[in-house]
Amino acid sequence: MPETPDLATLARLFYPDGGEVPSPQLGLFERAAAEGLPAGNRELLAHNSHMTVAMEKFHESPVDVEVLDRRTDGKLYSRKIRLRSRRSKKVVQFGIVRLNLDYLEPDVRELVLAEKTPLGRVLIDHGVLMQVRLTTLWRIAPGSDLVKSLELAAAKTIYGRTAMIDFETQPAIELLEISGPLE
Repeated sequence: MPETPDLATLARLFYPDGGEVPSPQLGLFERAAAEGLPAGNRELLAHNSHMTVAMEKFHESPVDVEVLDRRTDGKLYSRKIRLRSRRSKKVVQFGIVRLNLDYLEPDVRELVLAEKTPLGRVLIDHGVLMQVRLTTLWRIAPGSDLVKSLELAAAKTIYGRTAMIDFETQPAIELLEISGPLE
């Protein structure tokens, strides 16, 4: 697993037509500074914590995971997901995650593979020691699949991040996390 997640590599897991940049179906990504993000997006994305916790706090509601696609390659498990607020029923996040299953205890691995609970919630609830590292913030012009996944009426600028979760200093989980629009 690399030291930091590569946006194009993560995107190609589910959008193989992207090449060196993410697929147009996913969107156009431009690096952004924390200071350049609108306040709500800055609060949601510019931190070294789990997005599950940030989303639940910001939206004042637990979130449920919906797995849109998955793949397994040996010890690496990847999934394309969205999180939906239980209270508003609104999609609040789209994400792609790739993780090394060798870092998870069997009971935790089983819960992750069951795909019923957000990854961050599983890790937190089971006391898995980890360090979340924000690597890059993104300004995104969403492509057709991202518009559909976030259930947007029309494409509009949204924001996201790439991050890594380390287990005992070893990179174990790569993340692309994109917030739905904040209105």
